[in-house]
Amino acid sequence: MLTDIGGFVFGKIFKGPKLTKISPNKTYSGMIGGYLLSIILIFVIFSNENYELIKKFNEISEIKLLMLVFLISSISQVGDLIISYFKRQSKIKNTGKIIPGHGGLLDRVDGIIFAIPFSYVLLKFI
Repeated sequence: MLTDIGGFVFGKIFKGPKLTKISPNKTYSGMIGGYLLSIILIFVIFSNENYELIKKFNEISEIKLLMLVFLISSISQVGDLIISYFKRQSKIKNTGKIIPGHGGLLDRVDGIIFAIPFSYVLLKFI
């Protein structure tokens, strides 16, 4: 989710060259923004020792955490592109009317659909 938000915000602010023809609104600045927001906020969240949920992650070195965030963010962005590709092949612009102007609900969760199973498997091996 952070990757999507960072990509959207940075892409709108900085614009720049397009990333791919599969999803013409995606830019390189959006891709970089997705990584940056994910990395910055994850380190802010994990620096707070009051969260019980993240105590397991305190044992993970910062470089491993950085690599995890980068991998999961990458999978999220690839998932976003894959869903965009399927939508383009199906000639569907919006996948619903729940969130108007955003391509539908699927556009809000497309990266998560790929990132959550990947994260689960990845975290099992740490």
